[in-house]
Amino acid sequence: QVQLVESGGGSVQAGGSLRLSCAAYGYTYNTHCMGWFRQAPGKEREGVAAIDSDGSTTYAGSVKDRFTISQDNAKNTLYLQMNSLKPEDTAMYYCAAATGPYGLGLVEGDYNYWGQGTQVTVSS
Repeated sequence: QVQLVESGGGSVQAGGSLRLSCAAYGYTYNTHCMGWFRQAPGKEREGVAAIDSDGSTTYAGSVKDRFTISQDNAKNTLYLQMNSLKPEDTAMYYCAAATGPYGLGLVEGDYNYWGQGTQVTVSS
């Protein structure tokens, strides 16, 4: 079992920055990929960024060049640095972990552990 706890959400004006953190607890040794997803009101959850155990990353087109995903394996912590935030980035952000035999990606079904989410609100 893996428990994920997000933090770092909040309210910011457009153009600002936030850094989200996700602490992983439990049996994390077979986690091969971790990712960030988000869900805005009235919309489906979408993948934002993911990173695998080798440090390879992938991003959604809407956040590429603005967001950076990283991980500190010694601290079992995942990060999402978000710069140049836009009102359309407003959403609940979720951390997720994948232990199955899937490659690096942003397919929700590939991830089997989820955090409770942290709210990000960007005002214009």
